[in-house]
Amino acid sequence: MDYALLKDVITLVEEFETKQQNTNQYPNNIDGFKLWVTQQTPKEESCPEPYWEGKENGRSAESIISTLLVHMNRYARTYSKSAIHYSAFSTQEEFIYLINLKAFGGMTKMELIKKNIQEKPAGIQIINRLIQQGWVKQSVSQTDKRSKIIEITTQGLDALDAQMDKIRQATQLVAGNLTHHEKMKLIELLNKLNEFHHPIFTQNIDSSELLDKVFESNYKAV
Repeated sequence: MDYALLKDVITLVEEFETKQQNTNQYPNNIDGFKLWVTQQTPKEESCPEPYWEGKENGRSAESIISTLLVHMNRYARTYSKSAIHYSAFSTQEEFIYLINLKAFGGMTKMELIKKNIQEKPAGIQIINRLIQQGWVKQSVSQTDKRSKIIEITTQGLDALDAQMDKIRQATQLVAGNLTHHEKMKLIELLNKLNEFHHPIFTQNIDSSELLDKVFESNYKAV
């Protein structure tokens, strides 16, 4: 009797149990195991390749993806600007910083800046404006006296709550006319891109070397 198949199944079960120990992401039963196996071998969806402007002239898929992401950022900023128009907020980043502090609690200045994918000088300016408004406070870290912990204040919570209805309207508009299924798929794809780019961003590679280093490490000719 050939036990090769049985050995493969046992190996898969061992991998599944190891994954569960680290993340506990799936139910600890046969249904969870089947779901995990299915997601390890995703099937490519068969769909017609879409048209994009300039495709017939050789414009690449990477080019249109980059352009559309830039456009989406500009649309989102336009809606966010409207959401804070009649408030004391000066920029979209100010309420995003407050939302992060409300959701995740106090953190160091650099942790807050990195969470918002910004460079240090711009992030420090935003934090200083929030301190001046009385929306956040800073205190010396108990674990590292050299660091300052930033926390949202009662005034900051009030300022955020006063604009939340408008902010929710802005986020709904950004999602546009996507169906629930399309939203879930888009989240999956954007998360995949974020997992690719975030480690690169955290390396703080100088702009003069960034493209060459990242391209060399990720797109080497085989």
